[in-house]
Amino acid sequence: MTAPKIFIYNTLTREKEEFVPIQPNHLGLYVCGPTVYGEAHLGHARPAITFDLVVRFFRHLGYKVRYVRNITDVGHLVDENAGEGEDRIAKKARIEELEPMEVVHKYTESYQHFMRALNVMSPSIEPRASGHIIEQQEMVRQILKNGYAYESNGSIYFDVLKYNQKYNYGKLSGRNLEDLLENTRALDGQSEKHNSFDFALWKKASPEHIMRWPSEWSEGFPGWHMECSAMSMRYLGQTFDIHGGGMDLVFPHHEAEIAQSTAANGHEAVHYWMHNNMITINGQKMGKSLGNYINLSELFSGNHKLLEQAYSPMTIRFFILMAHYRGTLDFSNEALQAAEKGLDRLMKAMQSLDKIKISEASTIEIKPLSDKCYQALADDFNSPILIAALFEAVSMVNNLVAGNEKITSANLQELKTLFNDFVLEILGLLPDGKSETDGNNLSSQLIDLLLNMRMEAKRNKDWATSDKIRSQLTAMGVEIKDTKDGFEWEMR
Repeated sequence: MTAPKIFIYNTLTREKEEFVPIQPNHLGLYVCGPTVYGEAHLGHARPAITFDLVVRFFRHLGYKVRYVRNITDVGHLVDENAGEGEDRIAKKARIEELEPMEVVHKYTESYQHFMRALNVMSPSIEPRASGHIIEQQEMVRQILKNGYAYESNGSIYFDVLKYNQKYNYGKLSGRNLEDLLENTRALDGQSEKHNSFDFALWKKASPEHIMRWPSEWSEGFPGWHMECSAMSMRYLGQTFDIHGGGMDLVFPHHEAEIAQSTAANGHEAVHYWMHNNMITINGQKMGKSLGNYINLSELFSGNHKLLEQAYSPMTIRFFILMAHYRGTLDFSNEALQAAEKGLDRLMKAMQSLDKIKISEASTIEIKPLSDKCYQALADDFNSPILIAALFEAVSMVNNLVAGNEKITSANLQELKTLFNDFVLEILGLLPDGKSETDGNNLSSQLIDLLLNMRMEAKRNKDWATSDKIRSQLTAMGVEIKDTKDGFEWEMR
């Protein structure tokens, strides 16, 4: 197979561009990972699955991929636009009466568990912001040295106006600095910043702030934007191929990253910017205040007022892949159930491949269909077009099983390879995932996760949650026996 030319929609240029790697047959990819202060939810699933597809396709084509996805465990303020407020992890630690790193460990493990359930491959490197304070401080020093930052009362702020005199602040998001000047509030005399849109590179810690590190400016912590600039450069170099993340990160996070890297190094770091679009639920933006915020554990257990049933991890993965990553994705029970049935059809067709009888001649060709699959992914990772082509293959299998078409042994092997390459390897759909539509097929790993969540709820004396989880599992055919050492379970 000749590797196809890959075209990527570059958010920076707002055009599809042919992908030309910096180093032939190598891909350097950085994706913004989670801020680990709460349970993984739908908003975490979409970028994880989107860029998992990207990595899988490049590796299938023979690329050596270094995939870096960070863990934000410090510096993510409640009001990132202002560069002020309480750090989200520190706030969670205070509420739960835990050490911040206990919060980090708890929710990092939870996030990674759910990613495994969704069959999202682990990144090549998963750095934590708290483990790269030295690199962040060094980058702050370089920006200060180059004249694009200033110190104020022990904090360091990026000087957006000074930067914009030479470079273009707003080029990624399309924002105009003059508009920002007009639409931002004037600072009072107490502010440390020259302008309200200047953002923190280093923040002096208030006396009650738990997470702090020494520096020549103050005891403090890095700004949220700084971690990705420093860690991407640490592991991928001063220039790398692709930076990805959700569309909500375009401004201010990724805009600030471009400014920081350019201010420090004199040039931009990223050749292609990729952004997945947002998730809505029944046409509404997902949000806790709207009561439509769904954690992955709730999706897998069905334990949410908006859910009619439980949905398997593979159903969620398939549903996300059925939409192009740049389009809005609307979750509803009807859409999820349709995805469940589609996944079932796909898996049953794969199971039927061994039922096909060999003939001396073929009445069908596999290569044009295989080419169509490659072309779909080469065109900005168009997974819905790929899935449409795979359903053509499903119809082909059904006709072969019924005896309406004929196939040779060599062509049948091509057909099996097509399913293996695109369904299992590239789309990452597991054949032992839920392929029935009755909602009761849970993996043992998922059952263990839910039972561990139940034990956690019991330890916290959250009896309502504990009882809900038990009732849900019982309804799904899981018999639970509490023991002095924990629990045992079996399927009825």
